[in-house]
Amino acid sequence: MDEAPLVEFKDLVVSYGPVQALSGVSGAFPAGPTGLLGPNGAGKTTLLKTLLGFLEPDRGMINAFGLDPTKRPLDVRRRIGYMPEVDCHLPGMTAAAFVAFAGELSGLPRDEAISRAHEVLYYVGLGEARYRTVDTYSTGMKQRVKLAQALVHDPDLLLLDEPTNGLDPAGRDEMLALIRDISERRQMSLILCSHLLRDVEHVCESVIVFNQGRVAASGRIADLTGPRRAVYDVRVKGDPTAFLTDLKDHGCEWREGEDGYRVIMSDGFGPELIFRTARESGVQVRYLRPGAETLEDVFLRALGEEVTR
Repeated sequence: MDEAPLVEFKDLVVSYGPVQALSGVSGAFPAGPTGLLGPNGAGKTTLLKTLLGFLEPDRGMINAFGLDPTKRPLDVRRRIGYMPEVDCHLPGMTAAAFVAFAGELSGLPRDEAISRAHEVLYYVGLGEARYRTVDTYSTGMKQRVKLAQALVHDPDLLLLDEPTNGLDPAGRDEMLALIRDISERRQMSLILCSHLLRDVEHVCESVIVFNQGRVAASGRIADLTGPRRAVYDVRVKGDPTAFLTDLKDHGCEWREGEDGYRVIMSDGFGPELIFRTARESGVQVRYLRPGAETLEDVFLRALGEEVTR
């Protein structure tokens, strides 16, 4: 039997004055790592703040662990670790003092908070720098201390809002490796809120895609990107206009890639359609490689973006 979801929301409406940020959204976050995807302004951060009890819904229901954050926000927050998108440190505080303070705010006794702060700072790679003030940290170090303060009280659920923001490629890979370790080895459930599809695909098992305050798609990534439709990366020689138009007429989708086109076939068709269409439209296929639908394909389709022209 499937486990009950950690978080559920139904017909949730949240507004900022006259602006409706969430427009009757419904969904659930299961145990394990789940991605929360969507363009800027889609409502991702609004959902997290509502879950934490910082925002009051206009309508609808949301609960975490069976608790209503609008009525019992402190009980919900004690079981959640939150890594916000913006910097959250206090000026002049060392990392050790700041993370211990976050632990006390989460309900830990002072001695335990101090002990846990040192442990978690070593875990995120800041053990040697834990007595430096956070103001002196690099961007990558500040991201790690934000992760540390979210972990210090050993939460049941970790909320990560754009955890790789501002990181260079090496720092991004290290942060994602930490998040994967938290999920896989420490068995901690998490929600990774990001606009970077590769980050979510690297870490998460399930995904919810937001667009304009609504849920555009949701489910297990393996199911959403399963081999339901054949995909080919194609390069052609000649004017591709008629070729691409004819593919569209056959029910195929396409979008331009870095070096050619990504063609998503209509059901029942394979590469023979590409070769026949190329021949009839007077272009030559110079490269063709089979692939599979990616999370990016799912994301673009969910957002209703035009993948054919």
